[in-house]
Amino acid sequence: MKTIKGPAIFLAQFAGDKPPFNSLPGIADWAASLGFKGVQIPSWDGRLFDLKKAAESQAYCDEVKGILAQRGLQITELSTHLQGQLVAVHPAYDSAFDGFAAPEVRGNPAARTAWAVEQVKLAAKASRRLALTDHATFSGALVWPYLYPWPQRPPGLVEAGFAELAKRWKPILDVFDENGVNVCYEIHPGEDLHDGVTFEMFLAGVGNHRRCHILYDPSHFVLQQLDYLAYIDIYHDHIKIFHVKDAEFNPTGRQGVYGGFQSWLNRAGRFRSLGDGQVDFTGIFSKLAGYDYAGWAVLEWECCLKHPEDGAREGAAFIADHIIRVTEKAFDDFAGAGTDDAANRRMLGIH
Repeated sequence: MKTIKGPAIFLAQFAGDKPPFNSLPGIADWAASLGFKGVQIPSWDGRLFDLKKAAESQAYCDEVKGILAQRGLQITELSTHLQGQLVAVHPAYDSAFDGFAAPEVRGNPAARTAWAVEQVKLAAKASRRLALTDHATFSGALVWPYLYPWPQRPPGLVEAGFAELAKRWKPILDVFDENGVNVCYEIHPGEDLHDGVTFEMFLAGVGNHRRCHILYDPSHFVLQQLDYLAYIDIYHDHIKIFHVKDAEFNPTGRQGVYGGFQSWLNRAGRFRSLGDGQVDFTGIFSKLAGYDYAGWAVLEWECCLKHPEDGAREGAAFIADHIIRVTEKAFDDFAGAGTDDAANRRMLGIH
C-alpha cells in the first residue's frame, strides 16, 4: 500500500494582488510556513504562472520547480478549471462565463472555445515538462440547463449533448495521452460531469479513453446527497486527484437541495472549512488508503463563514492528521505459525 501524499493546497482561492499572494515565491513562502508540502497551481493566473511559457520552455519549468523546491514544496498538478469550463458553454451562460476567457475572444463563442481548447492542450505539454502525471480541470456543460426534467426533455437531447462534449474533448485527451498525463475532471454541479452516471456517459462517449479520469471532491456530493463513500468503492480506479473540501447539508421546511436561490450563507447546502462541516474524512482517507490511492490530498478552501487564511492554516494540520501512514505488515504477524503448503493440507485433512 502507498501513503497518501500531503498536505497540499490549491492556490486559486488565495492568489491576490497583495503580497505574499501576488507572486509564486511569496505564496510559496506562505504555504510552506503553514506546513504544506505541495501546491496545485491555477494555470490561468499570470501572477503565479505563465502557461504558454511552461508549455514551450523546459528552463522556465525548471525555474518554477526550483522556486518551490527551495521552500520544500512540489507541484501536485496544474489546473485548467476555468479554461476547461469554456471548452463547452451553453448559450444561456455565455455572458456569465465570458470573463474566464482572454479579452480578445470575449463575446465570440467560437473563438472562445478554440482558445480554451488550445489552453488545455498547452497544459498537457506544460505538465509533461514539469514531470506531472495528472491534471485538474472542468468538463464544461451543454446539457446542464436541462438538469430537471421539466419541461420534458425531447428524446435524444441529452445524448446529443454528451456526444458533442465527447467530440470536443477526445482530441484534447489524445494530446494528454501523447504527453503521458491523465485528465481528471472535477465532478461538480454546473458541469455535465456532476455525478457517477454522467461520468460514465462521458467515458463511454470518448471510447473509454485511458486518460479520462476523476478529481474527487466529496463536498459536491454532500450538496447533492450522493453517497460519497460508496462513490470511492465504485470509481477508485479512476480517482487520480483528491480535493479535500468540507460541506454541510441542513434542509429545512423552507428549502432543500436546490437552495431557493439563496446566498451561500443562507443555503441549506453550503461549503465549510475543514472540520466545520459534515464530511466523514476519516472514512474517506481510510477508503483511499485501502484502495492504494497514490496521489495528493489537496486542500481546496471554500467557506461561507471563516477567513481563508485561518482555513488554510487549520486545513494543513487537519489533512496531516488524517493521512494514514500505511502499515508494512499485518497487525497479527506476531502470531504467525510459519506453516507451509504441506502443513496447510494436513490442517484441511487433505492427503
